Amino acid sequence: MIDLHTHLLPGVDDGSRTMENSIRVLERMRAEGVTDVACTPHLDASRAREAPFEAYAALRAELQAKAPPGITLHKGFEIMLDAASADLTDPRLALGDSKAVLVEFPREPLGQHSTDDLMQLRASGVVPVIAHPERYQGITLDRLYIWRDIGVVIQGDALLLLAAGRKGDFARKALAEGLLDILASDNHGDARALATVKLWLHEVGGDRHAHILMERNPRHLLDDEMLEGVPPLHEHKTIWDRLRELFTVGRGG
Repeated sequence: MIDLHTHLLPGVDDGSRTMENSIRVLERMRAEGVTDVACTPHLDASRAREAPFEAYAALRAELQAKAPPGITLHKGFEIMLDAASADLTDPRLALGDSKAVLVEFPREPLGQHSTDDLMQLRASGVVPVIAHPERYQGITLDRLYIWRDIGVVIQGDALLLLAAGRKGDFARKALAEGLLDILASDNHGDARALATVKLWLHEVGGDRHAHILMERNPRHLLDDEMLEGVPPLHEHKTIWDRLRELFTVGRGG
């Protein structure tokens, strides 16, 4: 699996606080099957030119040297679109060596400017990857369709697929419509893990979806390749349906 949204550079934002904690998280991720991780600390678009590129690169190199074998760290940022017409074309802002840039919107109701901002980024030559759209006020499936039509990559928050309430409902609807391109953990040095959602997808008949969302499309993105379409996930069995089946089979035996 490939996780393109984490806050594991220690002590730089609201994510992992220490190198030791980041190493523990990476060890768990590797044991669960993760091979690549993008370290994406928070950054405001209005201050993109002031990003501490060299300091973050040195910190990431130190973390890579201490990471478990078989896991590769990639550069990146989670960039808050706090300014209109932001210039994010500096390749040092991108995920790995790709043209993709991970972005997010402020926690306020989405307006038409959100689509305009994404269109301007796309026109500048970068590929906007919108982080956790489920969290935004005023988000709709129609808006996701529009964003995808203009070339935006939709990165769902994996754990929200298991959540109750509005955000969880929207995440599952987006998955059902085939509107998610990638899933990521948004790990902040805690227990959030792609493996948890991979197991859930297996239980609901979504093994192919997990493969595309957590392995193939993240790799395509890093390699600047065309992403694969994710099929809708309709009429799947829930975990509770599966448990009832197992219980019934057990009684029948």
